[in-house]
Amino acid sequence: MNKKYSLGIDLGTSNSCLALCPVGDGAAHGIDVTQILAPGVVGERHLLPSALYIPAPGEYAPGSLDLPWHGSSDANAVIGSFARERGALVPDRLVSSAKSWLCNPHVDRHAPILPWQSDLAEGKVSPFEASRRYLEHLRHAAEHHLAAHEPGTTLDDCQVVLTVPASFDEVARSLTHEAAAAAGLGNVSLLEEPQAAFYAWIAHSEAAPATEHWTAQVAAGDLILVCDVGGGTADFSLIAVAESVAPAGLSKQLELHRIAVGEHILLGGDNMDLALAYALQARLEEAGHTLDDWQFLALIHAGRIAKEKLLSDDSLVEAPIAVPSRGSSLFAKTLATRLTRADVTAILLEGYFPLTAADEQPAPRKSAGLQEYGLDYATEPALSKHLARFLKRSLENVRSDAALRELINTGSGHGADLDGATILHPTAILFNGGVFAAPIFRRRLLDLLSSWFAGTPLKELHGAGLDSAVSRGAAYYGAVQAAGKGIKIRAGTSRSFYLGLESPMPAVPGFVPPVKGICIVPQGTEEGTELALPGKEFGLVTGEAVAFRFFASEIRAGDRIGDVVPNAVKSLEELASLTLTLPPLAGASGQVVPVSLHPQVTGVGTLELWLQHTQSAQRWKLEFNLRARD
Repeated sequence: MNKKYSLGIDLGTSNSCLALCPVGDGAAHGIDVTQILAPGVVGERHLLPSALYIPAPGEYAPGSLDLPWHGSSDANAVIGSFARERGALVPDRLVSSAKSWLCNPHVDRHAPILPWQSDLAEGKVSPFEASRRYLEHLRHAAEHHLAAHEPGTTLDDCQVVLTVPASFDEVARSLTHEAAAAAGLGNVSLLEEPQAAFYAWIAHSEAAPATEHWTAQVAAGDLILVCDVGGGTADFSLIAVAESVAPAGLSKQLELHRIAVGEHILLGGDNMDLALAYALQARLEEAGHTLDDWQFLALIHAGRIAKEKLLSDDSLVEAPIAVPSRGSSLFAKTLATRLTRADVTAILLEGYFPLTAADEQPAPRKSAGLQEYGLDYATEPALSKHLARFLKRSLENVRSDAALRELINTGSGHGADLDGATILHPTAILFNGGVFAAPIFRRRLLDLLSSWFAGTPLKELHGAGLDSAVSRGAAYYGAVQAAGKGIKIRAGTSRSFYLGLESPMPAVPGFVPPVKGICIVPQGTEEGTELALPGKEFGLVTGEAVAFRFFASEIRAGDRIGDVVPNAVKSLEELASLTLTLPPLAGASGQVVPVSLHPQVTGVGTLELWLQHTQSAQRWKLEFNLRARD
C-alpha cells in the first residue's frame, strides 16, 4: 500500500515527540501532543514528558483526566506534563526513566516494578507496560492530529518510524518493537537516534540556500561525530562521508556510512539532576535539616526544574528550590534553598565535561551511591572520558577491517595517522539531545576536542531543534524510504554478533574450557538480509530446552560469518541468552535433530535467529531470553 505520510516517533527517556513528513515532497514538521495539563484541562505541547503518574484512589474527580480519545479517564495513570508536575510533589507515585529500565538486563522488564522502591501496594507497572502506554498515547495523539488537520487520513496511510538509541542491545530493540505493536502502531521500522538526528540536519539543509546545503558543508573524507546526550543516555556515532562510485560519464555523488556506535552509557540529564540533588541535600543538611527518601526524590525533580530555568535564561543568577513534606502542615514543613548559576557550572560543567586528556579513560566500575535506584548508571561521570574511549574503540574498529580503513584513508588525511594515532579524529560534530540545548556544554565539548587534536577546531554542524530533531529525522527517513529516493546512510548492524561454542575437553581440576565465539552476523549487515553459517551443523535434542550463549562486539568490523574468536568471554560482550524448546518431530522424540543456523536481520532492524531442519523444510525461531540474567 502506498503511504501518504511518514510518522516519526522519538520515545525519549525524559521527553517524547512526534513529527510528520509528506511522502514525495515536503518538509517534516513537529506535531503537538495533546495531553492533560491540569485536572479538567487538556492542551497541546510540543513535547510529551515521558512520565506516568499513578493517582491514589479518589484523588481526582471522575472525568477530570479525560482525553479527547477516551470516553472516561484512565483511573490507573496519567501521562505527560501534569504527570511530571504532580509527580514532583508525590514522587513515589511517579514512573520515570522507563526507557532506561527497558534496557536493564538485571530486572524482569515485564514485571510491575515501577515506580522503583515505591511502597505502593498496587498499581505498579512494568518498564514494558510504561513504554507501551507512552507509545499508545503518542498513537492516539497522532490519530487525533490527522483527523483534525488531514481529514480522511489515518495511521494506515503512514509509514511509522520509531527511534532507539544506537547503543540499545537486541533485547531492548525487540522489546521496543514489541511495545509498539502492543500499542497499536503495527510493524514499525526502527532507526538509531543519532542517525535520525543526522537525517534531520540533512532535511534542514535541503530547505536552506545552496551554500548551506549539506553537500556544501561536508566533503569526501570528512568524519562526523554525532554526539547525542539526552535525559538518560549518552549516544555516540561516527558517520563517514565518501564519494560514490559513478558510472562513466556521470558525476560522483557523496554517500554516507555509519562506521561506529558507542557502548550503552546510562549517563545524561538524569545523572546531572541526581548530582545537583546531592549537592542541594548537603546544603540543607548543613542548615540542620534531614531529608527522608521521599523528600530526596522531590528534591531531584525540583532541582531539574531550577536547572532548566538557569540554563535557558542567562539573566538568572539563582532559582529557588522548595521541598515539601507529606505531613498535614504542608507549607509549614516545606524546606527552602536555592540553586545558583555557579552551582550549575561547578557541578555540571566541571563534573561532566572536564577538560581531560585524550588518553584518560573512564574509571573502572565500582559500587556507587547512584546504584541505590536500581539502574545501571555509569559510575564515571565525565562524559569527556567516555568520548575518548569511544574514539579509541572506533579506531580499533577501523583498523580491524580493510574496507573501513580504505574508507577513512580517502579524503582529508586520516590514513596517514591511522597507525600512529591513539584515537580516531572526527572533522565535524553534530550535537543532539536536550543536554546540549545549553550553549555552555556545546562550547566546552568543542574546546575539549580541539585540545585533543593540536588545536584543530571541529566544524559544528547546526541543526534545528535539539529536542525534536530525532522525531523529524525519523519522519524524513521514512518518507525517503517510502518514496524510494533521497540520501540514505549506509549502516546495517552496529555490532558483530557471535554464538558461543563450548569446546569439548577432558576434565581438568580448576580449569574451565574457554568458550569460543563464532561470528553469525558481521557488523554492517543490512536490513532484510538472511545469512547462513557455512559448513556448520548443530545437533539438538527434541522436547528439551536448549540454551545458547550470545555475544557481540563494536570493534571487530573485520570479522566475517564463520570466523571464530578463541576466547569469547574475554574478547566479546556477552548478551542475553537465547533459548529454544524444540517440539518433538514425528518419530524423533528424544533423538538428536540436525539443524543449520540462519541469522536474519529483519527489514525493521531487529535480529532473528532461525534453526533449519536439514532433512525437511521445518524451521524454528530462537527467542531472546527477555528476563533478568541469572
